[in-house]
Amino acid sequence: MITIGVVMRSYRLMGTSRLMSSSASAVKWWDHVAPAPKDPIAGLTEAFLADTSPYKINLGVGAYRDDEGKPVVLQCVREANAKIAGCDFFFVRETIPHAVSTKLVEESIKLVYGNDSDFVEETKVAGVQALSGTGACRLFAEFQKKFCPKSQIYFPDPTWSCHHKIWREAHIPQRTFRYYDLCSKGLNFTAMMDDIKNAPDGSFFLLHPCAHNPTGVDPTEEQWREISHLFKVKNHFPFFDMAYQGLASGDLDRDAQVIRKFVEDGHLVGCAQSFAKNMGLYGQRIGCLSVLCADAKQAAAIKSQMQQIAGAMYGSPPVLGPLLVSAILSDPDIKALWATEVKAMTERIRRMRINLRESLEKLDSPLNWEQITNQVGMFFFSGLTPDQVDCLRREFHIFMNPDGRISMAGVTTGNVNYLANALHEVTRFNQESYVLTSLRSDSG
Repeated sequence: MITIGVVMRSYRLMGTSRLMSSSASAVKWWDHVAPAPKDPIAGLTEAFLADTSPYKINLGVGAYRDDEGKPVVLQCVREANAKIAGCDFFFVRETIPHAVSTKLVEESIKLVYGNDSDFVEETKVAGVQALSGTGACRLFAEFQKKFCPKSQIYFPDPTWSCHHKIWREAHIPQRTFRYYDLCSKGLNFTAMMDDIKNAPDGSFFLLHPCAHNPTGVDPTEEQWREISHLFKVKNHFPFFDMAYQGLASGDLDRDAQVIRKFVEDGHLVGCAQSFAKNMGLYGQRIGCLSVLCADAKQAAAIKSQMQQIAGAMYGSPPVLGPLLVSAILSDPDIKALWATEVKAMTERIRRMRINLRESLEKLDSPLNWEQITNQVGMFFFSGLTPDQVDCLRREFHIFMNPDGRISMAGVTTGNVNYLANALHEVTRFNQESYVLTSLRSDSG
């Protein structure tokens, strides 16, 4: 005879068996997941922090540093912070007030397109707050996928590595157009124009309006005019990633002239803005995505769609960053102070370029280092090989991207000579090896 106890034990055993079976199945859900590749810049920072050498230099992070190599809190940010400290929502911070977000977008749009632009007054620009420039690019990539699902996007070769990741995650086919010339260490303008011409009509192109990352090489004003004309002929859509406004020339308006020229030529454009670098607000993740539209009705529709995409991605954006940026851009005195500080930041980087080049030339380097001062913005595209970069890290405790991109913000009056000597050593060895190899080939 089967007792109640036997039945209960049987059910318990069956339940345990099912639980074990369920657990085993659950484990298998994720067995195929492999670790993601480490972010190269984050890995550089970790290695730099772990290095105990007193001579170590971090040239990987693309954020501004002062002449002591320390992060900077701009005085304009301090004044903006003091201005907003008395606001109730500064303390509550449950969600960003609509008026603050709207003011941020309005002022950001004026900063790019100009205060006196007719279409700004006519509300022909759809703009939304974004999580810095990265978030603005990501939002636009999703917007592009949703409303132009058969489109592709062209990136300059090279470009910021995250551009490829962002549009790949949005499942947008991507191609590159030729941009940098390894031989001249400048712009390969002819090849660039050929690739723009040969791209299918109506293609999306990502452009750096100033301080190209990573090369620091920008087209001239005349070249930009030709690019704009060809875009018009081919009906291409220009999407500008504006990550360094002010840090190319030292002038906020001058660095926006390329976008304004395209608008003047009749283009509808998109723009991703970031205040991480030029306001020193890297950790606040504050930016703006804007799209110039045909009319106010179209702008309202596009803005609503971008807001919906953003809401599904991260809900509400941060509060403190927009408050700071809005306070800076909407107050004439604080904005003027910011413009002065941006110019000073740019001048310090320019001086470091001059000092580095002069230090290398004093060492009788066999190489031509003119590109150091020919390039603009935060980065110097050195042309170093991965082996040379590895040697700098191993022998001299100097950390930079494997592609040889050097963040000039990490160069100071205290380390510039040490850096020049290290660059001279690794490039001199490479030059001597090349000469010896050539001599042996000729004699053989």
